[in-house]
Amino acid sequence: MTKATETGHDHSRRLVLAGATVTVLAAPSILWGQQAEIWSAKVAHDSLINDLIRLVDIRSREEWAETGVAQGAWPISLHEDHFPERLFAAREIAHGRPVAMICATGGRTGYVMRGLREAGYSGFIDVSEGMLSSPRGPGWIASEFPTVSSEVALRDLPAELA
Repeated sequence: MTKATETGHDHSRRLVLAGATVTVLAAPSILWGQQAEIWSAKVAHDSLINDLIRLVDIRSREEWAETGVAQGAWPISLHEDHFPERLFAAREIAHGRPVAMICATGGRTGYVMRGLREAGYSGFIDVSEGMLSSPRGPGWIASEFPTVSSEVALRDLPAELA
């Protein structure tokens, strides 16, 4: 029995991303509702190093290998099986912190954010400059924020997200 069933509150919603449908439990959070949904790479970096957010890199493994992954980010590819489940697992182990998402240039994070909003979810942030830049700004790499190899990022990925 889930906690929602035990308390009589069912916060389940359906989310459709990349052709997969998943039903998840959504725990409301006042903090999440107060966050702006689009952040610069600088704000995301500063928030990450101050332990205020969790960062998820949703690019492909090939992209991670090519450029590295933002130091401290969890690599969870939009292009792999069980992405929605893994994204919501990241939110669970973020323990109330918002989950910021980054891709190459903001296109994929924008797509995921639209799906989340349409399904009624909050608590997610779009780092729309991406790793490589976008019209919103120079991006993580050009801003010279630290990166690690894809091997290190995958090694440090929490077991719940693997």
